Amino acid sequence: MQNDPILDTRKATLRIEARRQRKALQVQHPEADWMIADRADELLGVFRLKPGVAALYKALGAEIDPRPLGDALLRMGWRLALPAVIDLEGPLEFRAWQPRDTLAHDLAGLPAPLDSAPPVTPSLILAPLLAFDRAGHRLGQGGGFYDRTLGALRGASNPPPFVGLAYEGQELDAIPHGPFDQPLDGILTEAGYTAVRKEL
Repeated sequence: MQNDPILDTRKATLRIEARRQRKALQVQHPEADWMIADRADELLGVFRLKPGVAALYKALGAEIDPRPLGDALLRMGWRLALPAVIDLEGPLEFRAWQPRDTLAHDLAGLPAPLDSAPPVTPSLILAPLLAFDRAGHRLGQGGGFYDRTLGALRGASNPPPFVGLAYEGQELDAIPHGPFDQPLDGILTEAGYTAVRKEL
């Protein structure tokens, strides 16, 4: 995967403002995590999903916290997982996780389930983001882990839906993107579910 320095610079500049905006939204909307959890039925209905494995993430900083949504999914018969970085240049590994499980730092220094936690295949992947647009483009932190993971999963049959969790105010008109950036299938905010507009 070859980097595009111009695209990388555009994204890096956008991340600075997007982080500032997300912090402001967290202060303005502390109830957003719970409002998103109340929309679990809406999310599952969009994709007609039956209980399976939902891959969450450990929220850092001003990211939407997926734990309330995870609790709602548990009550609906779902199992949960968290990602673990096992290769800095490879895809994520998803490991079974329960809310009371101990976490440890993975290869990237992020909190993840222990090595002893069994790997699982998710039926739904929920991801944090810094910004999004209506075409499903996502601005992440720049590590490329979700892009590599989705690139691998979408090459197989029946890939899991990839949904971003965000504040409604994180939407931008357009996110700069390249050929290796994997688009979201939808975005869930405190205002509801937004289907992406597929580009022609």
